[in-house]
Amino acid sequence: MTPFTKKKDLKNNWYVINAQNAPVGRLAAYISKLLRGKNKPTFNPHVDNGDFVIVTNINKIKFTGKKFSEKKYYKHTGYPGGIKNITPQQLKEKNKSQDILKLAVKRMLPGGPLSKKQLTKLKLYLDDNHPHEMQKPKIINFENLNPKNIVK
Repeated sequence: MTPFTKKKDLKNNWYVINAQNAPVGRLAAYISKLLRGKNKPTFNPHVDNGDFVIVTNINKIKFTGKKFSEKKYYKHTGYPGGIKNITPQQLKEKNKSQDILKLAVKRMLPGGPLSKKQLTKLKLYLDDNHPHEMQKPKIINFENLNPKNIVK
């Protein structure tokens, strides 16, 4: 019989990741794994066992190849002919660099109410400063996990 974790037994950790020179896709995949709790031995797909993730230096995130200017994010207004698109370059010009990473992470989580709740545990900041020092977050050195985790 598989033991299920009770809500009172869940412990959420806090992590800080510096996004400077990190490729968007690799970083989003790692963050979504932490948000879902897949790094824990007590992972259950129907339980919110994920951790809080603070990402700093969002302005310095990188794309590989020509994705920064040619990748398109689509949305539909619901009206005929209402498809809209925007590139990461246009998002950055509008000072919405957080939306680039947030969209990537959101699309790597499974759909539904649980993933919306898990996405609220993602805290994004444009520079090194964040107001979560009281939670004593653990620093994850994302660059040292894999040599491909840095774009030069």
